[in-house]
Amino acid sequence: MENIYTVIITAITILGSTKAWEFYSKKSDKNREDEFQYRYDCRSRIDKLEALLTESSREKDLMRATILELSTQLAALRVKIDLMEEERKEWRKEKGLK
Repeated sequence: MENIYTVIITAITILGSTKAWEFYSKKSDKNREDEFQYRYDCRSRIDKLEALLTESSREKDLMRATILELSTQLAALRVKIDLMEEERKEWRKEKGLK
């Protein structure tokens, strides 16, 4: 009778340890898959952020060039206005107006 109990306990232990091994093996595989997916997601996000950063840099350079052009045009217009005001003053003097 004692041998039967030993055999039954041994069989239960073996089956239990086999199931435990399968469980932990599957859990480990799942964790590995999750980690891979997380890394893939992070790489994908980094690629998108780098693309956005590059695009933003181009837009910044374009805006900087536009601002420089507008500043140049504004300076030219100020000079033109100053010259026109001087001409107006001279014209008013010639006509005897204030």
